[in-house]
Amino acid sequence: MNLRPDPTFYPSAKMAMEGPTETLAFTLMLSPDGMQPDGLAVVDVDPKSNTYGEILHSLFMPNLGDEFHHFGWNACSSALSPLTGHAFLERRYLIIPGIRSSRIYIIDVKEPLKAKIHKIIEPEELFAKTGYSRPHTIHCGPEGIYVSTLGGGGKDGTDGPPGIFIMDCQTFEILGRYEMERGIQDKHYDFWWNLPRDYMVSSEWGLPPQFENGIVAEDLLSNKYGHTIHFWDLRARKCVQSIDLGENHQMALEIRPAHDPVKEYGFCGVVVDTTNLQGAIFTWWRKEDGTFEAKKTITIDPVPADADVLPDLLKGFGAVPPLVTDIDLSLDDRFLYVACWGLGEMHQYDVSDPMKPKLAGKVDLGGIVTKTAHPNGKPFAYGPQMVEISRDGKRVYWTNSLYSTWDDQFYPNDEGGQMVMAHVGENGGLTLAEDFYVDFPKGYRSHQIRLEGGDCSTDSFCYPNV
Repeated sequence: MNLRPDPTFYPSAKMAMEGPTETLAFTLMLSPDGMQPDGLAVVDVDPKSNTYGEILHSLFMPNLGDEFHHFGWNACSSALSPLTGHAFLERRYLIIPGIRSSRIYIIDVKEPLKAKIHKIIEPEELFAKTGYSRPHTIHCGPEGIYVSTLGGGGKDGTDGPPGIFIMDCQTFEILGRYEMERGIQDKHYDFWWNLPRDYMVSSEWGLPPQFENGIVAEDLLSNKYGHTIHFWDLRARKCVQSIDLGENHQMALEIRPAHDPVKEYGFCGVVVDTTNLQGAIFTWWRKEDGTFEAKKTITIDPVPADADVLPDLLKGFGAVPPLVTDIDLSLDDRFLYVACWGLGEMHQYDVSDPMKPKLAGKVDLGGIVTKTAHPNGKPFAYGPQMVEISRDGKRVYWTNSLYSTWDDQFYPNDEGGQMVMAHVGENGGLTLAEDFYVDFPKGYRSHQIRLEGGDCSTDSFCYPNV
């Protein structure tokens, strides 16, 4: 335990924006065929360094078939909440779950270039203590480490609904399930919260049989994937309201609340509208009476394409859907970044007015049909996927893999893992950095990124901006 709070913890988002610039990034590497162990790469993101854009250290796991996907810190700025006793934790450990194995790795990165495994939680312990499987999103929060899951019990993960469980943030022991009253919630994906207002928002993807072996076209066209967001009394662990976004809005994924807790709104990305193949962003907000509403505020159209150049899954549609697979919000709550994985585009929206977003910038890279190369001339497999923003909002990083079996369905001829960065203009706009291009080792794909000292999808803040 520290004698004072970790210097990478910030009371407000504004103070975090004024913190030191990141020099390292932690990026997950996954072996799509399970023939190699998954790993963690430490990437140099300091432009003043002679090794800028290079992998400085790699840590590979002792097991095969984990499929690394999302990960997070043991502690972050949420530890400064006056309602917790965690203010003197250290942002030291990365919690990495295997979405396919249900195994969880605790990685000590106190010395990033000597990152090492601190503890491994085997799937049997997770099943026994929670009844959940397929751990997915990690958030450090007021009671410990919160972990969302995509599967319930049983071999195929459909014995009971998935949910959230909590781990002790010092011993990493699994404490148990989060939910006391879940209401109609029967699928899961992402979750985040407004700590001072004491509520949480969660979303839905699908159950393991709907994603593990690739997208199930029949389920998609029958609108059987998730399309509801849920609002919870955080401390009471009770679902107080659920909003169905419409069954045609399939796969409601990332939840991004405003970082300033005074602002009671946020965004949710929807992968595809089955009536027109559009991608969509919904803005949700809290009303004066304490209830919530949601409204579609961004739509992104599909692009017509010849069936001959489309993967089998899309040939009958004659078009490329945007496939909104990740979104991220800058710490000043001004710009929302939307990854259009199918089109090969990264969009930047000015959301200063969250009900009237305006497109402010766009980068073309990869894509099912376009296959746009990087400005340095090198290829970019798949399309923009997991996006991460620097705390000061001046740099946007992203990788390219969605999920191994989905990569293979939508991009059957692509292979490789890349990470890139774009500079943000003072008033918006995106420009890819020609001198930053990370090509991960052969046989590996890349997924989520965490930045040294925190980033825009890691920390939740306890105090308002001034």
